[in-house]
Amino acid sequence: MATIVKSIGLKGLEGYVIGVEVQSLSGAEQVSVIGLPDASIKESKDRLKGALHSVTADISGRHIIVLLSPTEQKKNGPMADLAMAIAILKETNQLTGDILESTAFLGALSLDGSIHETEGMLAAVMQAKELGFQHIFVPNNIHGLKTIRNQSMLLPVSNLQQVVDHLNGITRQITFPLIADVDMDQSNEAWGADFSEIIGHEIPKRALITAAAGGHNVLMSGPPGCGKSMLASAFPSILPEMKEKTMIDSFSLYQLAHESRALSSNPPYRHPHHSASAVSLIGGGTTPRPGEVSLAHGGALFLDEMAEFPKKTLDMLRQPIEAGKVTISRVSGTVTYPARFILIGATNPCPCGYKGAKDKYCTCTPKQINSYQQRLSGPILDRMDIHLQLEPISLATHTREHQVDSEMMKAQVSEARNRQYVRYGDDMTNSIVPYETLMKKSPLSSRLRGLLQTWSMTYHFSNRVQVNLIRVARTIADLKGNEMITEHDLDEALGYRFPAHGGKKISMVKE
Repeated sequence: MATIVKSIGLKGLEGYVIGVEVQSLSGAEQVSVIGLPDASIKESKDRLKGALHSVTADISGRHIIVLLSPTEQKKNGPMADLAMAIAILKETNQLTGDILESTAFLGALSLDGSIHETEGMLAAVMQAKELGFQHIFVPNNIHGLKTIRNQSMLLPVSNLQQVVDHLNGITRQITFPLIADVDMDQSNEAWGADFSEIIGHEIPKRALITAAAGGHNVLMSGPPGCGKSMLASAFPSILPEMKEKTMIDSFSLYQLAHESRALSSNPPYRHPHHSASAVSLIGGGTTPRPGEVSLAHGGALFLDEMAEFPKKTLDMLRQPIEAGKVTISRVSGTVTYPARFILIGATNPCPCGYKGAKDKYCTCTPKQINSYQQRLSGPILDRMDIHLQLEPISLATHTREHQVDSEMMKAQVSEARNRQYVRYGDDMTNSIVPYETLMKKSPLSSRLRGLLQTWSMTYHFSNRVQVNLIRVARTIADLKGNEMITEHDLDEALGYRFPAHGGKKISMVKE
């Protein structure tokens, strides 16, 4: 009979159980690893020999076959090294202790037997907990162990000998050494601007507070130099801190993408150039890796000069915006990465940028303007909940006095978010809560339903636009502390969605 030991594999950020099955046969000394291993796992046979030698294990005269199941799933990374070593020791009777079914082994091995973490390790630990494992051997220097609740099931080890001694009953208790007490990075990231530094733009600021509070997407249009990029760069400073799972997912996504990011509750902010390829934006490659939409998970994705992005690339955003995740299919398999972000887009009204400007003359022809504006498809525009038309601010008529700073705005956003979490009983905002739940928790009065129907007939709203109007109105009500959506809230939401129609401004309700 063969020996079976459990480890964890990652398919995107979704974990699955890897069964490490080892059989020892007589013959020339050899270690074979089968079960669709990648190159890093194939090389593990040499790492295993060195690590086994560090605990004076003898596999001479044995042909060791290591099968990784499920056999139809391609395995990536050296995370199962520790499980393979333990299974070999158990199969060759050089480890006498019992291994419980509810035990998982995670860690990459060095030739000297030391155990260290590899990419996605923190996510694998979280998945092992969700899969029901009661004892999880992990490297003792994983970044972010303090963020994991119920650490009693974790058994931190620094080398293979410690694992062997613990399983053989020589050492009974394993505790976290000081090296594992990696504090979470709570430092403030250097945002581009504080809202107190931005003069004027009171309505856009109010709209961005609404977007941050409810997770709504925003499209800003205006001539060059009117403040679009500055408003977008200040936007992350008012986003509330990420929840534990979102924070760990974000940290793990950056690891999988081979990008540097500290384990921090501060939301990420991504700002790709308009020359970025579809693969870098959405994710993919021969070995699928997260793209910008996943690296922005839990935070904001800013697309400056949005109309300059290829139309095909922008249309690929539709799935992650709608589903909060992106699925990448390749011959080797399919992976899914989370991608729940707030999209902030900025664009000029025309190729030269000065259509409708008061002090500049537009040189574009109607055909050029129409062609430029059609680069943003209808489905993408439908998914932008808030549309802002910005105009240049005169420094002579505006001052910095009485400017609200980002901390005060963030407090408003956090309070509104908490109302949503309590209402829905989950880490869920108005922008993503199922429509049935939204209507059950915040039903519209007959008067508001009639008003929305009248607007829909007048402005030819799609069903998605009507639903998004209600979602934005619900967020505006949360910012005010209202239990139900009022006509003022719905009117303000309409003003954000259609700041102008037919050249006539839609009046904003003043309170």
